[in-house]
Amino acid sequence: MSYLQQAKNLYAMTGQGQMLEAFEKYYHDDVVMVEATGEVRDGKDVSREFEKQWLSTVKEMHGGGVTAITSDEDAGITMVESWMEATFQDGNRVKMEEVAVQKWQGEKIIHERFYYNMPS
Repeated sequence: MSYLQQAKNLYAMTGQGQMLEAFEKYYHDDVVMVEATGEVRDGKDVSREFEKQWLSTVKEMHGGGVTAITSDEDAGITMVESWMEATFQDGNRVKMEEVAVQKWQGEKIIHERFYYNMPS
């Protein structure tokens, strides 16, 4: 399966509310995730806990999707522009947009970097 199709499958699962299941299926045990802030998370265990913590701050999801997606199959890289709108536990409703650049190793993401503006 192409990297592009794997990324599409990952985001399809996410869009169906299967964020943690998609994380388990598509992320390497040694994944390195880099936030736009520069914060680095090394390893699937640390990244999984971050995802769970982040999800616990969400009260309600209002929508989301992929705006653009592409791949460099030779380099094993996918790039995904996506958005989501959520209300957080504190009552703030925010539309977030980001670009994720993912380096694949076989059928798993080994490195992912996010680019986004911090909501005010």
